[in-house]
Amino acid sequence: MTTRSSNKPTRKRGQAPTIRDVARRAGVSAMTVSRVINGKDSVLPETRERVREAIRATGFRPNEAARSLAGTRPLHLAMIYEKPTIYISDVLFGTLERTRQIRAQFIVELLDGRTATFEDLRRIVDEGVDGLLVAPPLSDSRTFLPLLERLDLPMVLVTSASERTGLPTVRVDGYKAAAEVVRHLVSLGHRDIGFITGHPAHAASQDRLEGFRDSMASLGLPVREEWIVPGQFTYRSGLDAAERLLGGEYVPTAVFAANDEMAAAVISVAHRLGVEVPGELSVCGFDDAPFSATTWPALTTVHVPAAQLAHAAVDLLADLLSDDPVVVRQTARDQVIPYHLVRRDSDGPPIRR
Repeated sequence: MTTRSSNKPTRKRGQAPTIRDVARRAGVSAMTVSRVINGKDSVLPETRERVREAIRATGFRPNEAARSLAGTRPLHLAMIYEKPTIYISDVLFGTLERTRQIRAQFIVELLDGRTATFEDLRRIVDEGVDGLLVAPPLSDSRTFLPLLERLDLPMVLVTSASERTGLPTVRVDGYKAAAEVVRHLVSLGHRDIGFITGHPAHAASQDRLEGFRDSMASLGLPVREEWIVPGQFTYRSGLDAAERLLGGEYVPTAVFAANDEMAAAVISVAHRLGVEVPGELSVCGFDDAPFSATTWPALTTVHVPAAQLAHAAVDLLADLLSDDPVVVRQTARDQVIPYHLVRRDSDGPPIRR
């Protein structure tokens, strides 16, 4: 008796091919098939073509993906965040959108990073969570991260800081972005540049400050320590910092703030003091919050793609939770998402008063 081997997955007569049939034939995870179906750009071209060939060979209809996944237990993912800011809203909506696309259950937990305990985190895990997404600033917090590291649970940090912890991370390179802002201001003719730092407990603050300092040094420009003023990533702290920077006898021609809220505060103080922006003072921010396009003048800033970070974080966490050991082993733990400088109206060549 002769038997023939076949690459076709075994299924009952008349049963429609499933997304897992496609995954087996292509030698990838069901999550990778889902990404190809949804047009995500995080799949290698050769893998994408292999999945498409498997779809053609099996006769799988992509619009049946939801039904093919329905027979499996959905992932239960949670995101923890500290406070509802505009940026966090973008991260949350991006996460909600992506978890819906992969049919994962999603819950959101509000925690205060200053008072949260390990028991608070254990309570979230005990509710049946398979994996955890951590939003900024908790994901950047030097005091909160040690609690996370004690959890025996797959997790991904959504952050704008360098990968420092060894935990899986989706981020932008805040160091490089800050250095690019400095180079941009210098290209306009600025030499006297002030900087407002972020919250001292957040790694993103250190990244942006180091990017500022190192870029100034590489360009042969002195850093005046009195022009590096502490902030807290809040509008109120930006007001206080701007008063210090602009209230002296000798003031910078440009101010770079570590986020948009503080940059908007600088513009407000400049208006009150009669300092023309950008004629007498250029101002740059970081994040590209929605309001940055509506300040007067509109704010030049670094665009941090919050929704894209969220999508990538969900995909990374789903891969880490895959039942395919090859997928888990080959998944990149540190993923850097591109940023870009958004030039608006708050910067220009320096004009001394």
